[in-house]
Amino acid sequence: MADRILSFFCSLRLTVVCLVAALILVFVGTMAQVHEGLYAAQNRYFRSMLIYWSPQGFPLRIPVFPGGYLVGGLLLINLTASYMRRFSFNRDTIGQQLTHGGIVLLLVGQFATDSLQVESHMRLSEGEAKNYSEDGSKFELALIDATQGGSEKVVAIPENLLARQKEIQIPSLPFAIKVNRYWRNSRLSQLGTNAPGATEASRGFGQSIAVRELPATVKMDERNLPSVIVEPVSPQGKGGTWLASSMLEDPQSFQVGGGTYQMVMRPARYYNPFYIELMKFSHDKYKGTEIPKNFSSRVRLLNKASGEDREVLIYMNNPLRYGGKTFYQSGYDENNPKVTILQVVRNPGWLTPYVSCALVSAGLLIQFMSHLVGFIKQRKSA
Repeated sequence: MADRILSFFCSLRLTVVCLVAALILVFVGTMAQVHEGLYAAQNRYFRSMLIYWSPQGFPLRIPVFPGGYLVGGLLLINLTASYMRRFSFNRDTIGQQLTHGGIVLLLVGQFATDSLQVESHMRLSEGEAKNYSEDGSKFELALIDATQGGSEKVVAIPENLLARQKEIQIPSLPFAIKVNRYWRNSRLSQLGTNAPGATEASRGFGQSIAVRELPATVKMDERNLPSVIVEPVSPQGKGGTWLASSMLEDPQSFQVGGGTYQMVMRPARYYNPFYIELMKFSHDKYKGTEIPKNFSSRVRLLNKASGEDREVLIYMNNPLRYGGKTFYQSGYDENNPKVTILQVVRNPGWLTPYVSCALVSAGLLIQFMSHLVGFIKQRKSA
């Protein structure tokens, strides 16, 4: 029985089936991005074990095709099992071993990239310093403890927890957050105008604001703007219902459990143990045109823990790599010539594609040269 299972995972048929499934998956997933959007299609087709289909009007989820993780995982097992069973470790098979090892490393590196890579952006104006970057597609509800002066204590609740519309217990705070209503995409309008809608908030800005639900957008140049109705709940009582929205930038203060707190819906933040300060942003254009010639950011890198304080110039194809993150010159504010936008990428597996390609190239070269040398020896003997 064990030999049958091992033979199945080592078979060439499984390799062919996985490669064909991967081709179909890439084609279908690419076409689906038109209607579902880039991120939704990636999560459904490539970052999943199975692809599900739901009949219209029924809450059923029927698996119809293997997802990217399942296809890639089976192919990884297939290559590893074949490598361990069929190849003998000797001088004549070094090329084959390096080639298969490089392919295995490439698959493992892709899994690591999908699981660990985080992309965000940092918007800076000249003279401004930040130690965090913001996500362009995820939001969070930030609760700020303003009871004591000086340093503030911040607790962030991810948007996926708010979407469940349940009561969220927060061990570090003396109250819980009850989610009464959640909108994935919404627009706000002032009460008393011609816009329809009614308020569901009894405190704060939301008392004079109506929320209108919109269909979730999948376009790359648009993003969903979530809103939520929450209620702080403590053993001493409830703190009323509040509207927190990604379109309300100012924090709202509330009192519960004998303390004073603030809440605000903001883009998800990723904090760094160092600061980036924009010294000067340059945007050069070709003379007499509006065509960008060069745009660059001279920044100051300040790390108090290590005592590092230096200036770095970031421009196209010349990013700043520091602290496990890469800062690219991504864009600028067309309305403000002193504002730069840096793309921040954290990818612990960024080196694996280079190493795997080097292994595959070396393996193929060794395999080719070994056959060439053998052929030359046979010609000389003849």
